[in-house]
Amino acid sequence: MELINALPEDCLSSILCFTSPQDACRSSKVSPEFQSAADSDAVWENFLPYDYRRIVAESVPALQFSSKKELYRMLCDSVLVDGGRKRFNLEKQSGMKCYELSARDLSITWSSESMYWAWTPLPESRFSEVAVLRTMSWLEIQGKINTQMLTPNTKYGAYLVLKLSDRAFGLDLMPSEVSVQVGNKEECLNTAYLRRQRNSHVELMERLMFGHRTEALKSMVAGGGGEVRLPAEREDGWLEIEIGEFFSGEKSEEVKMGLKEVKGHHLKGGLIVHGIEIRPKH
Repeated sequence: MELINALPEDCLSSILCFTSPQDACRSSKVSPEFQSAADSDAVWENFLPYDYRRIVAESVPALQFSSKKELYRMLCDSVLVDGGRKRFNLEKQSGMKCYELSARDLSITWSSESMYWAWTPLPESRFSEVAVLRTMSWLEIQGKINTQMLTPNTKYGAYLVLKLSDRAFGLDLMPSEVSVQVGNKEECLNTAYLRRQRNSHVELMERLMFGHRTEALKSMVAGGGGEVRLPAEREDGWLEIEIGEFFSGEKSEEVKMGLKEVKGHHLKGGLIVHGIEIRPKH
């Protein structure tokens, strides 16, 4: 240990650059020499994304930090970028990039028509406003992101972040279609029901009584393929439903992800759209 501590700080910093943020924090407890190296800008700039300067420049409000380690921690807590239309954060342990596209950053059919959709602020939202479906029969939501904005060679999941109002109606009469498409590759389709999780007894009774109907409706939406997904509760009080997954690779490709229900032709309402979150899947 004495031999390691005798190494110059820049040498220790170079070694720590090959570790992870979690390992760098642990090594700072080894000795004062390690702590000085582990807290250095040289180490933490290596853990920041290559485009962190752009992210800092786009942050709303502007970020104030005294070291790269402090900046890393701030980005782990998430910041608003792109005029507040997106939320960016780093995974604390891995440093991988995550984004959430706000409802305003999505393409929502007829969302500019106040008869069908309302835009309103919610205190529990990280964005300035959310989209609330009033009533209409055509539900179509789509988001886009370029793989260059994400961590390369990483498996990502896309999740629609939502709430269902107490007076929601018509959202689970037909399954919705969820899809992800990367570049010109084949679109990956699954089905989803926009409803709250029910207890196991109710789910069992529904499968026994309406199983054939459910499969018939599913085949109408996604050709009978894929799995049926339901919203899951998040720690922040919102619900999320997995739209799909994709691999970011290294080249620049556009990722399209969305949810739609356009075959039921019945009125639906009470869906509150927060955004689409894109985060690594482990």
